[in-house]
Amino acid sequence: MNFLKKNHELPKNNRLFASKKLSIFLVALLISTATLLSSFTSKGQDLNKVTLNPPSEFEVLFNYLESNGNFINSDASPAFISAAEVKKNLKNSKYLIIDVRSESWFEYGHIKNAKNVKTADLLNYFESKITPTDYDKIILVCYSGQSAAYFTSLLRLAGYGNAYNMKWGMSSWRVDFADNSWNKNLKNDYASKLETTENLKPEKGAHPVLKTGKTDAKEILRVRLEKAFATPYKESIIKSSDVFATPNDYYIVNYWDQEKYNKGHIPSAIRYQPNSSLSSTNALFTLPTNIRIAVYGCTGQNAAYVVAYLNLLGYDTGNIAYGANSFMHKELKNIGGDAFSKKQINMYPVIE
Repeated sequence: MNFLKKNHELPKNNRLFASKKLSIFLVALLISTATLLSSFTSKGQDLNKVTLNPPSEFEVLFNYLESNGNFINSDASPAFISAAEVKKNLKNSKYLIIDVRSESWFEYGHIKNAKNVKTADLLNYFESKITPTDYDKIILVCYSGQSAAYFTSLLRLAGYGNAYNMKWGMSSWRVDFADNSWNKNLKNDYASKLETTENLKPEKGAHPVLKTGKTDAKEILRVRLEKAFATPYKESIIKSSDVFATPNDYYIVNYWDQEKYNKGHIPSAIRYQPNSSLSSTNALFTLPTNIRIAVYGCTGQNAAYVVAYLNLLGYDTGNIAYGANSFMHKELKNIGGDAFSKKQINMYPVIE
């Protein structure tokens, strides 16, 4: 009131000047208030965004795995070791051999000093029965190299960087094991049904929904690992005959290089480049969540590493057993693929 009274008592020119000063002051005050309110609103929106839209369990898990080695998309995958190297190091205390075959097959014949451990017990075995860092290499051995590759992948994702699987499994150790596994699964039945058309990846879409009830990455990983180890590998096996019979039941992933893909692949198969395609910045999110994914490579062993990873992330994924060896064995040899043959079979001694 005093300010207005004094303003009326001023000369006309001075009153105009004072009025302009008042207008400028009020405009500045309004701008400051609006800016302050906008700042509060913006901060409130950010807070609401964090509160209402936290990262999903899936996002937390794959971000953690990618920032901690990104195993599947690195040169460390697949982690193979040859039968020759295992044989050479039988007396090496820094090498531990874990045989995951059935007890009956283990008793029939196993590598000297090997430990027979069920796949469901592997995680607990690493955590409670041994000190993994005491060894340079911990080698998983199975019948064909496929199930051992699957569980080696899970162990690698669990943080055990010294886990390996013996390539070709016990089939590379002695011929009778090979006859029971690889030799009877080498087929060429569908070689005439291959195509050379390049099938394009779909647009990126939704990702799986995980429901562990956890928010911490390590806790989510732990729950997912426990489930994966408790699930028999046979549930991840897909027969090539089923894929050719009902291809529309699967999203078929061809996991090898462009050159081999161009020479012939399963009809409708889409190529994903090994060691790079399945990252969040590449093509991981082009994988579907509403249909089973059938992965195949040459042998089923490389693919087993991928299948373990995708199952851990929540995709419904299976491995085409024995890979391309199971449906185009002769052609695989012709194009320089990893085809099983007598060259892979040794005659090493076993403990019976």
